[in-house]
Amino acid sequence: MYLTSEKKEELFSQYGKSNKDTGSVESQVALFSYRIAHLTEHLKKNHKDFATQRSLIKLVGKRRALLDYMKKRDIERYRAIVKALNLRK
Repeated sequence: MYLTSEKKEELFSQYGKSNKDTGSVESQVALFSYRIAHLTEHLKKNHKDFATQRSLIKLVGKRRALLDYMKKRDIERYRAIVKALNLRK
């Protein structure tokens, strides 16, 4: 599997408050970004995999919703996570 427990803990410790901080917006956005990158690479090789394409679109929507929420609540945290993950805007 591409997303092991160790990789999750690494993402959570890097972007969250601790390696067990799974609920913060930053942690979730980082996890979604990692999964989006993986699915994008998969779709480059398997362009007819429409189930994965649908999953990718749903993940992008979830990440966008979390980023919009963060932008409304705390613009500084929003800018920090966008800069850390190299997302646009």
